[in-house]
Amino acid sequence: MELPETSDSIHLAAYRPRLPLQSVNVKTTPGVFDESGYYHCYGSSVASLGSDALTGYETLDATPHYDFYANTEVFGRQRRCRPSLYQLHGNSEIRCMLNIWGVILYLRLPWITAQAGIGLTWVIILLSSCITGITGLSTSAISTNGKVKGGGTYFLISRSLGPELGGSIGLIFAFANAVAVAMHTVGFAETVTDLMYENGAVMVDRINDIRIIGIITVTCLLGISLAGMAWESKAQVLFFLVIMVSFASYVVGTITPASPQKQAKGLFGYKADIFATNFVPGWRGPEGSFFGMFSIFFPSATGILAGANISGDLKNPTVAIPRGTLMAIFWTTISYLIISATIGACVLRDASGLLNDTLLPSSTVQDCVGLACQYGWDFSECINNTCTYGISNYYQSMSLVSAFAPLITAGIFGATLSSALACLVSAPKVFQCLCRDKLYPLIGIFGKGYGKNDEPLRGYLLTYIIAACFILIAELNTIAPIISNFFLCSYSLINFSCFHASITNSPGWRPSFRFYSKWLSLLGSVICVVIMFLLTWWAALIAFGVVFFLLGYTLYKKPVKIMNGSKKQCPPSSRPALVDLVTCFTKDLSLMICGNIVTDGPSASVVEKASSESHVSWLNQRKVRSFYRGVVARELRSGVNMLLQGAGLGRIKPNVLLMGFKKDCCSETPQAAHNYIGILHDAFDLQYGVCILRLTEGLDVSHSSQSYAKLVVCISGTLIHTTPSLPIGAEPQRSTVFQKKQGKKTIDVYWLSDDGGLTLLLPYLLTRRKRWARCKVRVFVGGDADKREEQREEMLALIKKFRLGFHDVEVLPDIYQNPQTGSVDQFENMVGRFRLDTNQDSDSGPPRQQEEPWMITDKDLERNKAKSLRQIRLNEVLQDYSREAALIVITMPVGIRGVCPNTLYLAWLDFLSHDLRPPVLLVRGNQENVLTFYCQ
Repeated sequence: MELPETSDSIHLAAYRPRLPLQSVNVKTTPGVFDESGYYHCYGSSVASLGSDALTGYETLDATPHYDFYANTEVFGRQRRCRPSLYQLHGNSEIRCMLNIWGVILYLRLPWITAQAGIGLTWVIILLSSCITGITGLSTSAISTNGKVKGGGTYFLISRSLGPELGGSIGLIFAFANAVAVAMHTVGFAETVTDLMYENGAVMVDRINDIRIIGIITVTCLLGISLAGMAWESKAQVLFFLVIMVSFASYVVGTITPASPQKQAKGLFGYKADIFATNFVPGWRGPEGSFFGMFSIFFPSATGILAGANISGDLKNPTVAIPRGTLMAIFWTTISYLIISATIGACVLRDASGLLNDTLLPSSTVQDCVGLACQYGWDFSECINNTCTYGISNYYQSMSLVSAFAPLITAGIFGATLSSALACLVSAPKVFQCLCRDKLYPLIGIFGKGYGKNDEPLRGYLLTYIIAACFILIAELNTIAPIISNFFLCSYSLINFSCFHASITNSPGWRPSFRFYSKWLSLLGSVICVVIMFLLTWWAALIAFGVVFFLLGYTLYKKPVKIMNGSKKQCPPSSRPALVDLVTCFTKDLSLMICGNIVTDGPSASVVEKASSESHVSWLNQRKVRSFYRGVVARELRSGVNMLLQGAGLGRIKPNVLLMGFKKDCCSETPQAAHNYIGILHDAFDLQYGVCILRLTEGLDVSHSSQSYAKLVVCISGTLIHTTPSLPIGAEPQRSTVFQKKQGKKTIDVYWLSDDGGLTLLLPYLLTRRKRWARCKVRVFVGGDADKREEQREEMLALIKKFRLGFHDVEVLPDIYQNPQTGSVDQFENMVGRFRLDTNQDSDSGPPRQQEEPWMITDKDLERNKAKSLRQIRLNEVLQDYSREAALIVITMPVGIRGVCPNTLYLAWLDFLSHDLRPPVLLVRGNQENVLTFYCQ
């Protein structure tokens, strides 16, 4: 049966996708197409489909869709699944600020100012902010490197550095957050105890009172956490408002004239002399040193990961985490600097609090010692004895300064309780994600979630027990340094993970947040480690000892998960373009294995040719990092099959076959064409993706007429098929198009069918090389003329989630038009030599088609008519849109085995890519995702 000579017999528009691209949040409306039957997972067998399903073009080969890459489900319909390869061919800112504004701000910042002086206190604040700022940039980069799930810090580190290192630091970080609950709760209990003592209420003694109040408080916080994130978020907003009102009260108090009672406690308002005196250090006690003060202050800056730790509960974590984290660091740093400067300019270091200590008229100034003498007060006794008040002695100095002291008390309650609540929520979330990865024994029971929000109730209980144990210490200055080392260790690893992902130039590292520097991240990591040892060297050794012990345990018990490699078949010297193309993909970052398939019987001379060192020498001269392996086989197809199954080491296995196009397909024997396509089907059977490169001038640069071997180059992910040359060592290093600078040209990507994203990933990898960096990537997709702009926006939204940086998308309704008659005639002439003559006598013996399966019958042409016309039309589209492109990348069609003869399939590939000036790369992934929304 002839293909139609006019466009009247078949219309390609009838075979366009029945459902346009749409995001999962698109709502259906009554009266329109019911998608419930369309969103389904394909069956396990092609044979289960009716004959009609095998003839329609779009019945199996699905177009790109959001559901293929998302892991989320929408209630009321089943998530759409990509067909398998076998079926194809057979509010974060408030949370961070609340966690940073904690107990240290109200109860220890004035005391630190008295110890270190305003100048060094600013240094401590800015150094802490420098560390948290760099870590915030690294966290922003990591959190925007894909969709962030629950698990916060552990999820970020484990998906960047791997679960082995992420697991150890995640366990420590979860523990540090649990201890932080105790620190903030003790601060709250300390304030309540002071209020009780001021009013003469005592239960036992100060230490035991703090313990009792602390245990009661953390139990109440546990109840709020168990109520769920909705109640916890409402409580955080209330705490934030209280803190802001307390700040306003404090600022008003600094400019309000001090009463005699407040002057007796050291408050005199803004005085230059007080500022100058308090600007220099006044070290006292065992903690009286710069790093001693730093270790106590630093936990107040550790709230920057509060938003990241509940990433699973944020509506849009990739936006909320960077914005919320960086804004929180900025505003809290400003608030710390202002409070330390203002309180240092208003309050003396020492004051008795006694109204009788005024300087009498009969007293002489010579008998009075101290700055207070200038303001009519005599605090000379504080020189030799410890006084009760002053910023060196009175932790509640902010209440003293405030215009209305109860507001500061309310602020302390809000800050301590909000920070304790944030840590109490964060620790179980991180621990739950870690437990679910089953990296360590005996902790899996804590990974279970409850309710629709998957609340880690068991994790809450564990955090409560740890916090209660540390509350029994009842000493804030003891708990704070313990936490500092753990958080510094965590921040060091977060910064290093960002640096590691950037310096290795990993293809999966594509953060949408660009305002970070890998060298700044490395600097932040080094600073954290250095400060850890300067604070407490033995605690730093213990922290890193625990990290390395957990890392060693994980490596010993569970092998490292390694991304699949790729494989390429080609001869280096005779087809250098294939080598250069894949080198652009792998560079020095991925494994390349070159294999030479010698088609001959096994003998000493043949084996020597296959294993010749000349191939390695040629690769070294071309500065291509690659392994080499020779294979001897009777025929090319069996040799490729051996290489496909045997290449790789352990989990480092190829997953893509890259071949050169069979240029002489029209003049070669039908058997050769049949075997060539058989290699593609073998690769599909082994779950390989397949790429085919076609150049106008051809790939083979060898002038030798001998074709005694086939050379195969295996690369991390790709396999390429070519014909080798004679002695490779003597071959010159010929230049190819992939070694030249392309300038401001375009790479045109025709993403017509969803193959897992390989069609988009390869151009992205290419643009990471300097020669191709200035090229603009244009993405073309099929669509409807009346919904062109809507479908373009949907595709842009999908590509944006992959973080590839492609912004030029064009919807082509042209591909559903019928081809020109002249093009159809040309295709008929191409397949004519493979047509089976049904008029010949076939009474004796088996049917000729069984003896020659490469022959094409009229029935074959009829049932593959739509696909044939599609390839003819696509070539016309490529001629119209991509004549001046530097490279054309197009999704390769797949012929169904048993339905489409191999020679017809080869004719599709030939006609689709013929008469095009730019190089053409036909790509078909193995239907497994190589792009993802999620952090990896």
